[in-house]
Amino acid sequence: MGPPTALFPVVFTKSTHNLNIIQRSLRDTSAVKTPSITAIVIEDEPEIADLIRFHLEREGIATTIAHSGQRGLELVTSTVPSLVVLDLMLPDLNGLQVCQRVRANAATAQTPIIMVTAKGSESDIIAGLEAGADDYVTKPFSPKVLVARVRTTLRRLQLAATGADKADRRELIGGRLVIDTARHVVLGDGVPVDLTITEFRLLNFLAQRPGFVRTRDQIISAVHGQNTRLSTRTVDVHVTALRMKLRDLQSAIETIRGVGYRFSEVGSVEATVVDG
Repeated sequence: MGPPTALFPVVFTKSTHNLNIIQRSLRDTSAVKTPSITAIVIEDEPEIADLIRFHLEREGIATTIAHSGQRGLELVTSTVPSLVVLDLMLPDLNGLQVCQRVRANAATAQTPIIMVTAKGSESDIIAGLEAGADDYVTKPFSPKVLVARVRTTLRRLQLAATGADKADRRELIGGRLVIDTARHVVLGDGVPVDLTITEFRLLNFLAQRPGFVRTRDQIISAVHGQNTRLSTRTVDVHVTALRMKLRDLQSAIETIRGVGYRFSEVGSVEATVVDG
């Protein structure tokens, strides 16, 4: 059994003094089942890394720690874990560089990444999500909240793997726009559209229900996670970038003033006729 919950602070800060308790608890593995889910924690502060590992292993997740970006990247590449928990401020490679390289490697491109960092400004969060992070948790953090985020991220991945997240391949606008969620590919008039992770999720969310209006808050929750705090202006920036990449099909994303956005196959078809 692990230590009583009361021994752990609700919110963790760098001044924690629970390292010895955590280390003793980690040696007691009698109640932990052999896990099939693995995680790599890339965090340069040993106390934080050990705290995260303790709570993940209580969930049955076998966890390995790396204290530098380069070492963490090597572990991710060689083992391809189920999940990566990543700090931003690391020696050698920083967290953004690690995230980008993980996403650029075909073998690890779909590995979920949760950033846990003290850099909590809106620009930092956007940078992390744009680099390919699936979620973003700011320090100080509640271990319970982090574990909940981990569960949600892994559940989302499992649904995608089993095809329970609706069709893997969606054809819209008479086949001119193809969204392949299994391969993470978008084709516009037969040509691959190079989208960021955020842009892909945004397009897929809107296209799931053509004609239905999505508010900016709904888009933030669907694309970035329910507990992510971003200004609604951030959505407008992503939509603008997405429209530019969709080129002739950009009119499929309609602005509903004062509300949000919707995907409209009718609007894009009419625009195509007029432009022709």
